Amino acid sequence: MTQPTPKIELRDLQLEYRGRDGAAMPVLQSIDLTVREGEFICIVGPSGCGKSTLLNIACGFLQPTRGQVLIDGTVVQRPDRRRVFIFQNNAVFPWLTVQQNIGFGLLDQSPKERDEAVRHYTEMVGLTGFEQAYPRELSGGMNQRVEIARALAADPDVLYMDEPLGALDFLTRLKMRTDLVEIWRRTQKTILFVTHDVEESVQLADRVVVMSPRPAEIRAILDVDLPRPRNLDSPEYLAIRDKIFRTMGLDHSGMQAEV
Repeated sequence: MTQPTPKIELRDLQLEYRGRDGAAMPVLQSIDLTVREGEFICIVGPSGCGKSTLLNIACGFLQPTRGQVLIDGTVVQRPDRRRVFIFQNNAVFPWLTVQQNIGFGLLDQSPKERDEAVRHYTEMVGLTGFEQAYPRELSGGMNQRVEIARALAADPDVLYMDEPLGALDFLTRLKMRTDLVEIWRRTQKTILFVTHDVEESVQLADRVVVMSPRPAEIRAILDVDLPRPRNLDSPEYLAIRDKIFRTMGLDHSGMQAEV
C-alpha cells in the first residue's frame, strides 16, 4: 500500500546567523522530522537551544540556511492562514471582548456563521458566560483559553504553540494541560508544541522530540504510548519522563547525569 503523505516534513534544516565579525553562528543543524496528520508533537531541549527558532521556520516566519519544510508535500515559503501560531506571551486584543477576539479572524464569514463558530469554540474552551468580558477582567488562564479558541475558530490544519502555558501558575497550568488534551482529542488538529517542561511534554504528546544544546540537533524522538488522560504517577509515565531527562543529560531532579 502507498503510504499517505506526511502532514509536516522537516528536511535537513540548518540555520546560521552571522556575527558582527561575519563569522557563522550555527543555531540548528541537520534537523529531520516527519509529523503525521493529527499528531501532537512536543519539542523539548535546553533553554536557548533553538526550539522556538525551529517552530518559526516550520511555520514560515524564518527561512532556513539550508533544507526545507513541507506541509502536505508543498514547500513552506511564508506564513499561511491555514496554520496558526500561538505565542508564549498572550496575544489577545485588550480592546476587544472575548466574543470579538474569538471571531476576529472570521470577518469574511456571514454574521450567522461567525456567531455559530464563536459560540461553538467559546463552549469548547469553557468560557460560556464570559462572552462580553474584556481581557483585563479575566485570569491569565482564561485569556489563554481565548487565544486557543481564536486559533481554533480560524479552522487551521496545523497549530504551532510556543510555550503557551509558560506564564501560568502551576495549578492553572495543570488544568490547562488536561483541557488542551481534550480540545485536541475533539478537533484532531496537528500540533507542534514547544515547551521547556518535560512533565508537560509527557502529559501532552504522542511523541517527544528531544533537542541537544546549540547548535541543536535532534538527540532523540520518543514515543509516549500511554492512554489519555494520563496518570502522572504511573510507573510508565515516570519511566518516559526520566528517559527524556537522561537523554538531555539530567537526572529527574535536574542534576547533571551521564547521557
